[in-house]
Amino acid sequence: MNIILLGAPGSGKGTLAKKITKDFGLVQISTGDLFRGEIAGGSELGLKLKSYMDKGQLVPDELTIKILSQRITKPDCKKGVIFDGFPRTVAQAEALKNIAKIDSAVLIDLPFEEIERRAVARRVCSKCGEIYSTLDYAGKNCAKCHGELFQRDDDKLETVRLRLEVYEKTTTPLIDFYSDRLFKVSSLGSPEDTYKPVKNFLLGLGGKK
Repeated sequence: MNIILLGAPGSGKGTLAKKITKDFGLVQISTGDLFRGEIAGGSELGLKLKSYMDKGQLVPDELTIKILSQRITKPDCKKGVIFDGFPRTVAQAEALKNIAKIDSAVLIDLPFEEIERRAVARRVCSKCGEIYSTLDYAGKNCAKCHGELFQRDDDKLETVRLRLEVYEKTTTPLIDFYSDRLFKVSSLGSPEDTYKPVKNFLLGLGGKK
């Protein structure tokens, strides 16, 4: 079973992906992680990727598809994969059709106003990386390791709004592209509230825990 997670930055895709991988044995594939792995390995492909990323340029679709096609043939992907961060455009979705059958696209729906509210409140521990929210945690230091909490640049309001604008222009057409196999769920509630209907939907698709 191969699925795609759709949703704006900050909508909760990462949290949902972790729950799905744990229960269904699917492999979460992030293009960003794959790129960094190739670069760290010093492969010829990694050098090509580095040349684009060092210039702040987007990695061409053909290179991304090549890396993805190599990854999904590995044994751990036998049960299926969750594509996280790809596709981002209809052109990428068309290219993905050539290497994988997509059973469903799960859309995590959250109003932009709520995404902004949550993102601006997010704080990260400078030592262990634990994530907190000022909406329910008033401390200035991590409760686990006492490291200082800070706000990431990409959680600042102006950056969040820019990312949402880009998402709306380039990624929302994918909702129409996958309309025949789209499952929509709200992430306004708790992570468990979001996951329960998704879990039932995937079980109905034939997913096995």
